[in-house]
Amino acid sequence: MDALRGIAIVWMTVFHFCFDLAHFGWLHANFLADPFWTVQRSAIVSLFLFTAGLGQAIALRQRLGWPRCWRRWAQVAGCALLVTAGSALMFPRSFIYFGVLHGLACMLVVVRLTGGWGRWLWPAGAVAIALPWLAAQGLQGSGWETIAQTLNGRALNWLGLVTRKPFTEDYVPLLPWLGVLWWGMAAGQWLLRHRPAWLGVALPLPGRALAGLGRWSLSWYMLHQPVLIGLVAGVGALTGHT
Repeated sequence: MDALRGIAIVWMTVFHFCFDLAHFGWLHANFLADPFWTVQRSAIVSLFLFTAGLGQAIALRQRLGWPRCWRRWAQVAGCALLVTAGSALMFPRSFIYFGVLHGLACMLVVVRLTGGWGRWLWPAGAVAIALPWLAAQGLQGSGWETIAQTLNGRALNWLGLVTRKPFTEDYVPLLPWLGVLWWGMAAGQWLLRHRPAWLGVALPLPGRALAGLGRWSLSWYMLHQPVLIGLVAGVGALTGHT
């Protein structure tokens, strides 16, 4: 599980480095519309949330209580607020108000409360993943304009039942991403019942390095972008690149 999270961290870091290069004019790329980038972004978020679901399955099996859960939740929620503040300084018109950490903070509580659903987590995840698409299709019809406008507004677009994506640098709403977390928990519970040895399999040296990185995922997430942005901006200033 830690190694999978480590893979997501490395992939995310490379992705964000390319994004920063594009932001400062070193790379010509459309991160909003080009499938090469948008599909990668979805895959990275999916891997992060799937491993978060695996972790919740293990936490429930180890009977880790709510006090520890709330401590981790406070760390995630606090970092989410820092992301909002930092993005507001750099992108005041498109700051992050409900990105991956904001979504994760909400989803962790929901997943914790629904951990006893067992095999029903699989269909629940499928419904959660399908609902945004169904809502987008259904709300396009005439007579639904008022409801669509309300769901598209910032007060409710964190649910994910929108007909247009909001203008923000990162957007990870409750739906469909809760479904990925539910599937991660369902997979973790299946592994713990039927293949527990798979979660503790011995890894080669590169895998152990990724696992070590995966154990510090939140710290890495918070620090990597300031470092990358500072590096790219510094090199640009030294070379006179505009």
